[in-house]
Amino acid sequence: MTEKWVQGEVVSVKHWTDSLYSIKIDAPNVRFTAGQYTKISLNIDNEDVARPYSFVNSPDESLLEIYSVSVPNGPLSTSLKKLNKGDPIKVGTHGNGFLVLDEIPIVENIWMLATGTGIGPYLSILKTESSWKRFEKAILVHAVRFEKELTYQETIKELKEKYKDRFIYITFVSREKSKNSLPGRIPDSIKKGTLQEKVGIKMLPENTHVMLCGNPDMLRDTTIELKKIGLEKHRRRSPGHITTENYW
Repeated sequence: MTEKWVQGEVVSVKHWTDSLYSIKIDAPNVRFTAGQYTKISLNIDNEDVARPYSFVNSPDESLLEIYSVSVPNGPLSTSLKKLNKGDPIKVGTHGNGFLVLDEIPIVENIWMLATGTGIGPYLSILKTESSWKRFEKAILVHAVRFEKELTYQETIKELKEKYKDRFIYITFVSREKSKNSLPGRIPDSIKKGTLQEKVGIKMLPENTHVMLCGNPDMLRDTTIELKKIGLEKHRRRSPGHITTENYW
């Protein structure tokens, strides 16, 4: 019988801001599909504490990577933030979740809308070369509070250099002025039409699938606005245009 956990080792911890960090992990025989998550576990005060985290790395990459925010009084997120190279960490053996391309129709334009650390699973998908056979253009939209939270810029640059006009990257910053980002929230921009105008592509039922990953308010409000322009929730028995995953 397959073990539920594998023992891994921290390879590096990158601190993006005071609260945002990424951890690269060397762990054997972890299987997942780009866009999925698994559980990460640490022993804290003689108790195993586990929470789900999405993979940022492609399944083709040798090291696992997670992207997290330290939550005040969060026992696992605050402990993960303090890890150092060589520290032990347990990783679930298999990926879970349905924010994967296999679950949606092949489509012309795929929109990947994220708040905060919800960008992680999209990076896993976009770094997986086979993903690009399932769409013509990918529009990655990342909404944060402050400009410093627009992380993974080197990865974004590499994707742009590789896929050129097939890859479009749009950012929102809500709590300060940002020269290169749209203000406000994703759902408001869909309601006003500013997001589609900025991208230069219309969200039409015949050529669009929208993936939503982030806080519940964004998912709820954005779904409402998408339905107003003719898009519907995607279900296996009733194919549509909107796939969601709470990331909170």
